Amino acid sequence: MTLTLTPAASAPNAPSWERACAVTDLEPSWGEAALVRMKQIALFLLSPSEVYAVCHRDPHTDAYVMARGIVGSRGDRPTIASPLHKEVYDLGTGECFTDSTLFLRTFQTRIVGGFIEVAV
Repeated sequence: MTLTLTPAASAPNAPSWERACAVTDLEPSWGEAALVRMKQIALFLLSPSEVYAVCHRDPHTDAYVMARGIVGSRGDRPTIASPLHKEVYDLGTGECFTDSTLFLRTFQTRIVGGFIEVAV
């Protein structure tokens, strides 16, 4: 019997990397919304090599507004505050600092050839 291992990237539920936009399309510390594989995603460029992606839908109100949130930090953790009720979320983990019952979905990002790619 021969056992063949399948790479994790080709597993049925493994995320695929999708190009969202050019790095130059984003302004530092300002969010932009992108439609990636029919998902509304908010992108945030914090430095030339640091990009975060979260669900554009506000978990508290279900409104698609997170790209208009206020970028900040809690210690060394970058955050986004909802523009509606100011709940504060960790951009890396999606944890809500102001209401432990809320969670903001996050997506992995990478920069390839000057373009931002998101794992969806």
